[in-house]
Amino acid sequence: MSLKEKGLLLKDYLIDLGISKRMLTDIKFGGGDLLINGEHVTVRYELNEGDTLTIIFPEEKVSEGLKPVDIPLNILFEDEHVLVLNKKPSIPSIPSREHPENSIANGLLHHYAQQSIHLTVHLVNRLDRDTSGVMLVAKHRFAHSLLSKAQKKGEVKRTYRAFTHGIIPKKQGTIRAQIARKGDSIIERMVDENGQDAVTHYTVKALHTGLDMSDVSLVLETGRTHQIRVHMQYIGHPLIGDTLYGGTKERMDRQALHSETLVFPHPMTGEQMTFSAPLPWDMQSLLL
Repeated sequence: MSLKEKGLLLKDYLIDLGISKRMLTDIKFGGGDLLINGEHVTVRYELNEGDTLTIIFPEEKVSEGLKPVDIPLNILFEDEHVLVLNKKPSIPSIPSREHPENSIANGLLHHYAQQSIHLTVHLVNRLDRDTSGVMLVAKHRFAHSLLSKAQKKGEVKRTYRAFTHGIIPKKQGTIRAQIARKGDSIIERMVDENGQDAVTHYTVKALHTGLDMSDVSLVLETGRTHQIRVHMQYIGHPLIGDTLYGGTKERMDRQALHSETLVFPHPMTGEQMTFSAPLPWDMQSLLL
C-alpha cells in the first residue's frame, strides 16, 4: 500500500478496487479470506503504508444444470483472468431449452476441466446463436466484476459487421430507438418508446447495388438483446438471412452478423487489449 491509502478502511479500499458488497459477503462466509502481510484481518482493518494485501476468493460453484461438453473452441487469447474466442455461427452462447448442452458455456466448462481448473462460466458479452465472431469471457468473478464496470464506462468497445437488404442512403448514422420485448414473446424484441435506451452507430463500408445489399460496420453504445437486428429493421434495412426481423434466407441461412473487433482494458493490468476475427466463409461468399 502507498501513503495515500494509509488510514483507509480495508472495506472501502476493496469496494474502490471493484469488489462488490455481495462479493465481500461471499469471501467472509463462503470460504475466502483477507490477509494483510500474511495475517487474517477483517474489513475494518485500517491500512498502513507498505501493507501487502492478499485476497483469497471462495471456490466457485458450477450450476448443476451446466455440464461440460467437448465442443471445439477457437481460442484467440487466454490467461488466468480472461479468455477471448472466435465463436462460429450456429452455436448458442448459453444453454437453452432447445440446446441444453451444445453451447459455448458447455464447451468452456470442458476446457476448464481439461486444465484441472475449478471455474464456472462468466460471459462478458453474449452473441446470438447465429451470430459469429469475437467473444470475451472472464475466468473468475472478480475479473467479471471489473469488466462489467469497464462496460458501463464505455471502455469495452465492440465493432460488428453486417450485410443488410437494400441500399442504405446515408454513409454514416446513429440509430437512437428504445427496445422492448415484443408482446408475450421470450425471444423477439421491437422498437418501443417504453423500452430501454438503445444506441447503434453505423458506417456503410460498401454498397452492392447489383445485389441490393449494403456492407455495414456497426458500433454498439448499449448492449440490448438483438439490438443491431432490431435497429436495422427499424430503419428499413433488415439483415440478410434474419427472418425474425424482416430479412430473407434466399442468400444466407442465418443473419449476416459478425462480431469483428473487440477492445477492452485487461481487468488486472489495465493494458488495452484488441482482438479481431475475419469474416466467416458464409458471409465472405456473399461478396463473391
